[in-house]
Amino acid sequence: MTVDVRPAATRFATDAGWLDSRHSFSFGQHYDAANTHHGLLLVSNDDVVRPGRGFQTHPHRDMEIVTWVLDGELAHRDTLGNEGVVYPGLAQRMSAGTGIWHSETNARDDADVHFVQMWVRPDTASADPSYAQRDVSTELAQGGLVAIASGRGHDAAISIRQRDAVLWAGRLAPGSVVAVPDNRHVHVFVARGGAALEGAGSLAAGDAARLTSAGSPRLTAGDGGAEVLIWETA
Repeated sequence: MTVDVRPAATRFATDAGWLDSRHSFSFGQHYDAANTHHGLLLVSNDDVVRPGRGFQTHPHRDMEIVTWVLDGELAHRDTLGNEGVVYPGLAQRMSAGTGIWHSETNARDDADVHFVQMWVRPDTASADPSYAQRDVSTELAQGGLVAIASGRGHDAAISIRQRDAVLWAGRLAPGSVVAVPDNRHVHVFVARGGAALEGAGSLAAGDAARLTSAGSPRLTAGDGGAEVLIWETA
């Protein structure tokens, strides 16, 4: 049983002028053999993209990619014909399967877009690519944790092709308490605000905790509340 806290300042950083990205795991030119994943979670990138800029058309294969916007609007377009804008409260999933090309750009010319993009390995390789999105704002407003991407059929969640993974999100009011899901590998990421994790102490915005067979500790939102993203994988 372990709880490994990773402060925001220890994350890999990419500053491309138009992009300010913080990587929780090895990514691109940043590589550390001891930091490539936690359970099935391979990528958790915290990205800020400047107005009118973004990632031009590029490919992916055999990956479940979930995007969660914190502020602003992200324009998506892919080779399946999907096109639209992802905004806070709208969970997006792209199953790359045998191959998909897409672009992600800031939809606005007057403000940054801030989002977290997360990748997990699928349980079935070389499947047909697919896309899904779902607005979960109503569920989040009720408090607590909401399953927003799941391979186990949770009601409000978009489906992913990984039966051993669930992504939970919470917009927690100040002082509210939730139980962290109990699984072999759990990744708690504080996207904004602050929270206290039982057995680990205080977590600020950008901090993460990697739990391994750690049970179901309590997570308490700080005085300003917190927005959290929690992956549980078997």
